[in-house]
Amino acid sequence: MELSSMTKPLLDWYDENRRSMVWRDNPTPYNVWISEIMLQQTRIEAAKSYFIRFTDEIPDIQTLATIPEERLMKLWEGLGYYNRARNLQKAAQLIVEKYDGQMPAQYDLLLDLPGIGPYTAGAIASIAFGEKAAAVDGNVLRVLTRYLALDDDIMKMSFRKQASQALIQVMPERSGDFNQAIMELGEVVCIPNGAPLCECCPLASKCQARELGRQGDFPVKTEKKARRIEKRTVLIIECEDKVGICKRPETGLLAGLWEFPSLDGYITKQKCMQMTGALDGEQLEPVKHIFSHVEWHMRGVHLIIKDTSGMDEWIPNILWVQKKDLDEIYTLPVAFHGFKKQISK
Repeated sequence: MELSSMTKPLLDWYDENRRSMVWRDNPTPYNVWISEIMLQQTRIEAAKSYFIRFTDEIPDIQTLATIPEERLMKLWEGLGYYNRARNLQKAAQLIVEKYDGQMPAQYDLLLDLPGIGPYTAGAIASIAFGEKAAAVDGNVLRVLTRYLALDDDIMKMSFRKQASQALIQVMPERSGDFNQAIMELGEVVCIPNGAPLCECCPLASKCQARELGRQGDFPVKTEKKARRIEKRTVLIIECEDKVGICKRPETGLLAGLWEFPSLDGYITKQKCMQMTGALDGEQLEPVKHIFSHVEWHMRGVHLIIKDTSGMDEWIPNILWVQKKDLDEIYTLPVAFHGFKKQISK
């Protein structure tokens, strides 16, 4: 890949157009790390408020290493993919133990930390420490494949390694700005959905996809398998001023998080009332939640019971909490927020 012609125009464009972000304006190793983990599955605008809330309460690696997991999960609530938060804490504990609480500055050492892969290690190493390390994500791959009209499958690790090596060969001293410039260009100009804004692109004059009129043909990537659909019935059971929640298994989807009790398949309201001995029941609006490999199509039933005795015989370890505690203490994944909103009206 010949990329030397892109370096100067890209940095010039970035200097004029870079967006202000709280972590970018104060690029400490900790801020870069937390932001990059959050941004793996969250849009920039949505991540800003989460980042501020998270770093206000967990301002450094030492605090992250020791904060109770329940509180950590609550601060992460809404971002999804909760293993990212658990890996943050595991990595923080390792950094405290092995590096005296200071983030290691080298790409190879960063790569050894839980939850940090090649992209994140490259981002931290270049942005926070100035190392000439590549940070190759989907935005970068889209820019490169259009710029050079490359038909390679971007899902192949061999191509990603090739792209990383090519970027390192042309990387200037401002390695962190260079990496952020390509990502920024992919987000706001060489966009993934719809026609790229070529008239605003600093690389347009030498972009081979534009010259061929084939911008929409790149990048090439293997199609994902269709997501599996799972039908579930979610029970929102209230007794006086309390609602029942239970913990999911410690392994698998949403491991170890709190949920409203749920059953496989669709169960009628009448059957749910019989099972719980409910005094009253209401069918709620259905909720759909999409994970990377599965979709939950959920029907909710709001049940009112007279007392909780015997309920844990068929819902083991059910916990009865006040509704306000769902906002303040217990981490309820986004998958169930649609039902929480309906009972909060």
